[in-house]
Amino acid sequence: MTLKYRERIAIYPGTFDPFTIGHQSIVERGLLLFDKIIVAVGINDNKRCFQPTEKRVEAIKKVLKDDPRIEVVSYDGLTVDIARDHNAQFILRGVRTVADYEYERNLAYANRQISGIETVLLYTLPELQYVSSTMVRDLDRCGYDISPFVPGVDPDR
Repeated sequence: MTLKYRERIAIYPGTFDPFTIGHQSIVERGLLLFDKIIVAVGINDNKRCFQPTEKRVEAIKKVLKDDPRIEVVSYDGLTVDIARDHNAQFILRGVRTVADYEYERNLAYANRQISGIETVLLYTLPELQYVSSTMVRDLDRCGYDISPFVPGVDPDR
């Protein structure tokens, strides 16, 4: 009997407004577990984003362009639907806090119930726990240099 290998594909969803060094770390560490990761930039009408979706997608593509195992797309709707569209068997998520864990656990249960797709949680590295898109947006709004927190940002911009 010959077993056929199935490529392990994960969707990493988020608004990524902006894509931080914490997000980048989750992608890089996720590649140790998955053959391919699709960074899925969600369109969320309930969130007021600093940058349009197209700019966020392009910025992430620029940062992650050197690894052919990564694809960056945008989507509107449920994460399980974009996962199915890309034959992903997993949803990859990062967890910084207990509150994040509670939220992600409940979402994982619902996603598995409606689709059978498993969620894999990676804990944020301790040295990156404080980095959040909200914090970066606040720093940027107040004129501070965000280049230490956002890959690919020119500090002299």
